[in-house]
Amino acid sequence: MKRRKSRTVPKGRIEIIPMIDVMFFLLATFMLASLSMQKLDSLQVDLPEGKAEKLSTDKPVTLTITSDSKIFVNQTSVTLETLAATLKPLINDSQQKLIVSADNEAPQGIVVQAMLQARTTGAQHFLIAVKHK
Repeated sequence: MKRRKSRTVPKGRIEIIPMIDVMFFLLATFMLASLSMQKLDSLQVDLPEGKAEKLSTDKPVTLTITSDSKIFVNQTSVTLETLAATLKPLINDSQQKLIVSADNEAPQGIVVQAMLQARTTGAQHFLIAVKHK
């Protein structure tokens, strides 16, 4: 009688090392993608909370007022006296929207004075930046 040769069937294995490499690659990709969605060129202010629509303009002009009453136009530091001269070349037409990004702790008087100075340059439409809840 002939004996049959017994075959050993290799069992399948799940390799964990390539799976870890893929997970780290996906993690790095999602981290970089989420960072590219952030506005990193903006100034840090504590905005008040509220509901507002998302802005759809390409290059908005931003008027930022910090809690210590410093005024910025698109990252350029200005004073109330030089605000109109700095803002005038940036306002192209009467339909140009000006985003007012005032800190929650900024004095209301400074915010109103800055908006009035901006109005003398031809700005007609003001958008108030808020934090979404």
